[in-house]
Amino acid sequence: MKTCLIVIDVQESFRHRPYFTTHDLPAYLQAQNALIEGCVARGVPVVRVFHSEGPEVPENAFSQVSGQVRALDGLAPFEAAATFTKSRHSALVGTGLDVWLTRHGIQRLIISGIRTEQCCETTTRHASDLGWEVDYVTDATLTWDMVQPDGQTLAAVDIKTRTATVLQGRFATLRTVREALDALEAAAA
Repeated sequence: MKTCLIVIDVQESFRHRPYFTTHDLPAYLQAQNALIEGCVARGVPVVRVFHSEGPEVPENAFSQVSGQVRALDGLAPFEAAATFTKSRHSALVGTGLDVWLTRHGIQRLIISGIRTEQCCETTTRHASDLGWEVDYVTDATLTWDMVQPDGQTLAAVDIKTRTATVLQGRFATLRTVREALDALEAAAA
């Protein structure tokens, strides 16, 4: 089964959001980089997706003119098989990614990136609904604490747990980086 790694929104824009912290960043980057390097070593295409939206002004970190819609510092450099820019949560809306995947005979997606519960989860659900098999690599996703409607803080670790819970067995197979790379080895054997 032909597989592709999708690296979603791993970009400098997030450093300019008020919720950004580096608390989980080192572990995330280690996992994300290991996943990218493992896929590249196995000949698995790696697709980069950036998020750009809002007014095209330098003050908007998600605008092209800000200079922040670029790889997050600390992300290992890699040659992307393709790069797409999205303006919605799902990387499959209005980007042409779905066409690229179909043209390249991709049947399984490995999802990674930023934010766990937003663009990564939304892309996973959408891809599953469109018929792709999806591996969701939780340790290669990153998010931050959020404020709930009642004003209490919902910790990033709890957001990741909730995301894993709702995706597992319905929209994706949950995998660690090591499990995702082992599954590629098993499929190649």
